[in-house]
Amino acid sequence: MNRRSFLAATIAAAVPLPAAPRRIDSSRVSAITDEISRSPADAIAFAHKFGMQWLSLRDIPSNEAKKTSYHELDPKMLQQVKAEFKDAGIGISFLDTPFLKFGLPGTEPKRSRPEEPAAKEKRLAREKAQFDNRIEDLRLGIRAAHVFECSQVRIFTFNRVAEPESVFPRVAEVIDELSTIAQKEGIRLLIENEASQNAGTSAETAKLLKLLPRNVGINWDSLNGLALGEKPYPDGYESIPKDRNWNVHVKGKSLLDYPEHLDWLAILNALERDGFQGRLELETHIFGDQQVQASHASMTEIMRLLANRS
Repeated sequence: MNRRSFLAATIAAAVPLPAAPRRIDSSRVSAITDEISRSPADAIAFAHKFGMQWLSLRDIPSNEAKKTSYHELDPKMLQQVKAEFKDAGIGISFLDTPFLKFGLPGTEPKRSRPEEPAAKEKRLAREKAQFDNRIEDLRLGIRAAHVFECSQVRIFTFNRVAEPESVFPRVAEVIDELSTIAQKEGIRLLIENEASQNAGTSAETAKLLKLLPRNVGINWDSLNGLALGEKPYPDGYESIPKDRNWNVHVKGKSLLDYPEHLDWLAILNALERDGFQGRLELETHIFGDQQVQASHASMTEIMRLLANRS
């Protein structure tokens, strides 16, 4: 067995996830590095400050406007990044990749204003190229997942149309194709409910999952359905299949003193009650100069909630 096959077999053996403590504690907390810091070194320092064992990867943290996704790095750079995290005692729990976050060819996204013909032409060409590259992009994500020894990769469900459920069969067909490739490599795909996407609410995501094999699960983002009128908890949470909820995004505004604040004590109790085995992942999403500061405040609150529960 060569190294690639061995690694794929090793990761495949971890699906489903290794048994985690039923109680959610600080050992099951992660954070997206480019939300909590402006450099990989600062992300590691953040993790050490809070005693975290895990981080999640999306874009390489920086102050640059143009972002580079970790999954796009060449093999040599991937190994270098892996060594930096490993030497720091940090594991990678999740790859927050942007796969399928564009318009599905043949559909028209729901728009609030008319689109200029030239802009539409460019958009359609870009989306066609993205769609045509979907397998190649997935394989880049799988390669990165293997290097980071991470068995879970995020996907989306194409830009939202006026009647999202009308395109669910087509969306499911595309995701099924990708999930078959991923499963052979020991990787699970997790759909994130996102308001700009066809599976925007928790309830919509649950409906789409009924059309998909069981190696596809949910990256549940409690606040992402709010813009579509969904009450995140208990309504949104109760709508999802609990045995396919494998990762949970925690927004800063749901933790801190914002109108979007949620009762995370109740959510944590519900997750434990329902046998959640994954991790809580901070995606601060409080933008601007205060983002890093808000990330520290958000993680402080997460750790306080976990430490002070009876």
